[in-house]
Amino acid sequence: MVLSADLSYAQAAALAVQREMDADPRVVVIGEDVGRGGIFGQYAGLQQRFGAQRVIDTPISEAAIMGAGVGMALAGLRPVVEMRVVDFALCGMDEVVNQAAKNRFMFGGQGRVPMVMRMPIGIWDSSAAQHSQSLEAWFAHLPGVVVVCPGTPQDNYSLLRAALQCGDPVIYMEHKTLWQQRGAVDESVVVPLGKAAQLRHGDHLTMVSWSRQVQVCAQACEALAAQGVSVDLLDLRTLWPWDRTAVLESCARTGHLLVVHEAVQVAGFGAEIAATAAQETGCRIRRLGAPRIPVGYAPVLEAQARVGVQAVVDGALALLENGNRTQRTQKLREGRERTTKADS
Repeated sequence: MVLSADLSYAQAAALAVQREMDADPRVVVIGEDVGRGGIFGQYAGLQQRFGAQRVIDTPISEAAIMGAGVGMALAGLRPVVEMRVVDFALCGMDEVVNQAAKNRFMFGGQGRVPMVMRMPIGIWDSSAAQHSQSLEAWFAHLPGVVVVCPGTPQDNYSLLRAALQCGDPVIYMEHKTLWQQRGAVDESVVVPLGKAAQLRHGDHLTMVSWSRQVQVCAQACEALAAQGVSVDLLDLRTLWPWDRTAVLESCARTGHLLVVHEAVQVAGFGAEIAATAAQETGCRIRRLGAPRIPVGYAPVLEAQARVGVQAVVDGALALLENGNRTQRTQKLREGRERTTKADS
């Protein structure tokens, strides 16, 4: 039965896992607190439905959880591995980087690791430096894994199902503050990995983002529209593979690209998008990301690590103004050259 309903981000995720577990007995869940529904309710009701043999509570050891997930996948299961937040996943990085990501390559495809590693990212309100990181660029840099960053309940349902059906290891990065966000979820909607969503159509500027930061960008687009600036807003949704075609086609048309992410700007994934767009289209580019500082606990310090609506608006206007200034300078230069030729 196809269900259309108003669900939270967490409910959409739980429904996606339930549907895949119903369809495929190889799908299992492993992690801390999953039996009681997970700390955000993203596994609510699943252990009661499928039993403790398929929704498996574990000790507090991320390395053991991740290693067990890799072993399960190699043995023919399709595990969902819960890390609670990406910050905790750092304790299981060897299993991710040297085992899950490389197995298919090292053994010539004889071994596959069809597992989904859930690692929520982003600033978690008043949770300080060790619980508020956005580390998606680390995993996008890692050959052998898919990286997904859903930003809406619909995408969390559709992309989680796509990730569970993928034959390769997927780093699945939900945002820590989106769990209670509600929205319409239609089970018939299929979202393939690697396909961006175009949320607004505009002619002056291409804006690219993902995860919770898309909401900030959408608000900035409204403010820019009031000033006569129309924006092409793209939610990447998948960072690897990312939708080069959609981004480059938009950049070629608007001539301006603003990449915005919550992660630290230095060496963020926005740099990959910016460099590719510069090489392929020659458009004017600006990046916006967090300063290279730990996220503070105090609200006034935490605010310094956020990229807010006004910063996005200012960045877009500065990019367009710099582009206009360059065009004016070029026209003046061409005019002087024509005058010089006429005088000679």
